[in-house]
Amino acid sequence: MSREFPIGLTPPDWLVRNLRSQQAPVNRAAVARAAVALSLPLAVGLAAGRPEYGALAAMGALSGVIGDTADAYRLRILNIAVPQLLGAVGVTLGSLAFGHGWIAVAVLTGIALVSGMISTIGAVSSVSGLLLLLNAVVGAGLPMPGDWWLAPLLMTGGGLLVLVLALLSWPLRSGVPERTAVAGAYRAVAGLLDACGADTETYDTARHAATQALNQSYDVVLARRSRYHSRSRDLTRLLAQLNAVIPVIEAAPAAHLAGRALPPEIPQAVRHLADAVDTGYSGPIGLRLPLPLTETGRAVDQALRHAADVVSEPDVDPTGILDRLGHPGALRTRAALATRNVLLSAASWRYGLRLALCIGLAQVLVSIVPVPRSYWVALTITFVLKPDFGSVFSRALLRALGTVAGLVVAAAVLSQVPRGWWDVAVLFLLAPLIPALTPRGYGHQTAAITPVILLLSDVLNREGTALLLPRLVDSLAGCAIALVAGYLLWPESWHTRVGDRLADAVADTARYVECAFGGGAQGTDTAARARMRRRLYRDLSVIRTEFQRALTEPPPTGRRAAAWWPLVVAVERIVDATTAARVRVKQGAAPPSTAEVSQVVLQLRELAEGVREADTLIAVRTDLTGPPGSVLEPLRQEVAAARAIASPH
Repeated sequence: MSREFPIGLTPPDWLVRNLRSQQAPVNRAAVARAAVALSLPLAVGLAAGRPEYGALAAMGALSGVIGDTADAYRLRILNIAVPQLLGAVGVTLGSLAFGHGWIAVAVLTGIALVSGMISTIGAVSSVSGLLLLLNAVVGAGLPMPGDWWLAPLLMTGGGLLVLVLALLSWPLRSGVPERTAVAGAYRAVAGLLDACGADTETYDTARHAATQALNQSYDVVLARRSRYHSRSRDLTRLLAQLNAVIPVIEAAPAAHLAGRALPPEIPQAVRHLADAVDTGYSGPIGLRLPLPLTETGRAVDQALRHAADVVSEPDVDPTGILDRLGHPGALRTRAALATRNVLLSAASWRYGLRLALCIGLAQVLVSIVPVPRSYWVALTITFVLKPDFGSVFSRALLRALGTVAGLVVAAAVLSQVPRGWWDVAVLFLLAPLIPALTPRGYGHQTAAITPVILLLSDVLNREGTALLLPRLVDSLAGCAIALVAGYLLWPESWHTRVGDRLADAVADTARYVECAFGGGAQGTDTAARARMRRRLYRDLSVIRTEFQRALTEPPPTGRRAAAWWPLVVAVERIVDATTAARVRVKQGAAPPSTAEVSQVVLQLRELAEGVREADTLIAVRTDLTGPPGSVLEPLRQEVAAARAIASPH
């Protein structure tokens, strides 16, 4: 007989979501790199009689291990090397401000503003901004040995050691991560085809998985496309294979809306293509596909046969590839555009000011309160106040819990393990836990990092177990500052990071409907239509992730996110219905009239404005009419369903 919690003892849903551990495979190569990269510098320092130098290099290696998350080698260079350069600037500025009281407050506050603003550019800049501020905090909080240039040199060298270890197998595995990513996209598409005709929840889950796999594949393959795209035969072929699966994805919504499951031979054929991509096979691929009897069946059949032709082609002419994401501009142009966006973006200024306020308060606390305090207050804020890494509230909660768990391990190490060469052995055992536990959640990562950084700090200042209680107090103080000054004082931040993004996605969906059926300047441009669809699904994937983060926050944010969640799903289905209608028109169905398209577009634009202006969703009755049997009939139903969503009271 099952037992239930009494109503008063049932944990809230947001707390359960926060404490739930995520399942993830262990990256054995990353585990091995972490063990070597953190213990080797300390061993060299001990051998040279300067363990403090080894500890600084190991701290740099720690940041490299945290940033070692990319699959492709070119992405690893960006994810590790670029942040290390900004980290060197940070520790230099921080060490120059060490011991200067209010000057240190001003310097770190200014660095926090810059760090927060550049973090809004993208993934690499976010990690770079984090390391810029993190190393500045460490430099301003710990006395650095040697000349001013030595600490940044050692810490950067430690981070680059991780990169060197990661690149050792590049000559042997060149192109393998890229092939694996593209093959993974094909397998996710096979799962999407399996879900066609199934219940809505199953199909939505498969569609989201396919979108994520496609996003990841494009990021991996096109990481350095402006430089290598036209020169590397392998990258050119992989890009062609990735582009070839897009028509299959576009045909999936039409197959799903038909309401019948696809023959099992169809998803099996996609898995067969995935195996060919994964192994680099080039040659005839015999697909055993059933005879298509419907317009959607013909669309899927044509898309699969086209993909098979591309996968089997050993040599691809770069000029013949349709790059559905478009080619990037020159590096100078992109840098100028990013700088302009950062300086003129309200979101970048808002985040920069939030981070600067919290870091300024932390440094004031360190400067004026006559009790043991350390750089850990600002360091905690630096890690917690990263909205692009997750919910600030959730990270503060998990940071506190992870710190307590990590301090228990640190207490055992600092009290029982003799200093010296034993530190190397302990570090060799503790360091692998960081990449092993990081995918399971932020609390697990904090628990793994805390004893490592305390051990390295002890090598620098020799305080032993006296470090433990101040570090706990510092971490809790940092979490409190981040929650109050970086979270509670900005109640509108939920709407700006979620509501405005969703409104933009709805407005983009209206433009996509116009583009798909001949309206607008780009109506007949197949490449423009494909790029628009890809951007829409990528944006909706980001919005979905943001909503899932918001669901981990307590009321009112979590309750508001739960109320808005059905609208996110509804917008995804609108895009699906639009794509399905376009596929049907391409297969010979009668195209919709201009008036019918304009009616749907008008409703979507009104919905976008309503989402942008409101904090609470209000149901709107929508009467969309059209000729019976129109290809837009499913789309009209989805738009009406989206406008009928209301917030629970």
